[in-house]
Parts: sequence; C-alpha cells; structure tokens
Amino acid sequence: SLATRRQRENILKHVLESAGRQPLNKITKATIVAARDRRNATPFQARHFLDTMRGIFRWAVEAGLVKIDPTAGVADPAMPKNDGFPPWSEDDVAAYEAKWPIGTRERVWLDTLLYTGLRRGDAVRFGRQHVRNGIGTIKTEKTGTEVTLPILPVLAETLAAGPCGDLSFITNKLGRPFTKESFGNAFKDACRKAGITNRSAHGLRKIAAARAADRGATEAQLDAIFG
Repeated sequence: SLATRRQRENILKHVLESAGRQPLNKITKATIVAARDRRNATPFQARHFLDTMRGIFRWAVEAGLVKIDPTAGVADPAMPKNDGFPPWSEDDVAAYEAKWPIGTRERVWLDTLLYTGLRRGDAVRFGRQHVRNGIGTIKTEKTGTEVTLPILPVLAETLAAGPCGDLSFITNKLGRPFTKESFGNAFKDACRKAGITNRSAHGLRKIAAARAADRGATEAQLDAIFG
C-alpha cells in the first residue's frame, strides 16, 4: 500500500545514510541483529525495519546479488501487549453527535465510520461510485478483501445532508479527499472539540461491530461487513 511504501522509503533513507556504501554481501546477520537491537526502545519501529530488510534481501537473493539472506532466522522484537485501540462507548457517540449535528462535515466523518465499519484508510476512499442500489462494495486496503456494506437509513440521511465530495463521502474543509493520516488527525481534533479524549477512528470499528451483533447480525453478515 502507499502508506507502507512511504514507511519503508523512510526507513531505507536512514539505512542509506548509515550504510549506503557497504556492499550487500558485507551485511551479515549480526549487522541486522545489531540494527534491530538499536531500535529496541521502539519495538514497532524495529519490526518495520526488519520487514523492510527482509524484503530487500529476499529480492537480492532472487536477483543473484547475494547468496545468503542475512535476515533469515532473525527473530522479531518482543511487541508490547495491549488490548488495541480503546472502543467508543454509546456516551462517546452521543457526545460527538451533540457537538456535530447532521449537516456538518464532521458528522459525515463519524457516520461513515460508524455505519460502515471501515478502517480509516478505506473510509476516506469510500464514495458514491462504490454504492449501487443501497449496497456499498469496496476492496479493503489492508487485506484486499471485498466487503459488502448495506447503506443504512441513518447513514443515507447523513450523506444526503452532506457535505460530501464527488468521489469520497469524507472530505476536508476544502471539499477534497483526505489521506488516511491527515484524516486521523482531523478526526481526533473533532473528538477533542466534542469533549472526547483518547478516542480515534480505530475504536469506532469495535462499537460498529458490537452494535451490528446486538441488533441481530449473523456471523456471515458480520464477516461480509467487516471483512
């Protein structure tokens, strides 16, 4: 994905600055392990570094540039355990809706996320071109799975009131589509203005699934909506 590409290009920029003149066959398993360990304070960064190097050296082996992949057998860093992004409560949703009524751009943001269950990277791409006869279909960025989304009346009302863009329902104040990163920041700002802290677009996916299940969605329907 474009986001992963940008992430890995940034990692490679730093690698080139520190080791760009080293022959590939001089980079050993010990070199990779030491570079991983230098990033131990930020395990996600260490994991992304390893994934980037694995891609580079698997290609290099196949291209005949090296005989041995120095990333082979290098263990992933220990990742911190957590419960993921905090889910929204019904009180959080009510507070946001009170601050941002139907007819505001910020309400389009909330309802698109809440009533589709899309991740933010897919939500910012979702638009009229994906909807036919009240059903939305979109191939998700993360897994490539096509999901099927009923456009519920509550969402249809919000989208009809807008404001929405031509190719994406979610837009910025200039009426243009967001990148997922800039949308994440804008949505957090809208949450803060509604008095909601420690909440993000990610946590809405959890309450969306819980609501659907509480209202009788079958396991097959949940799979179809949430991928």
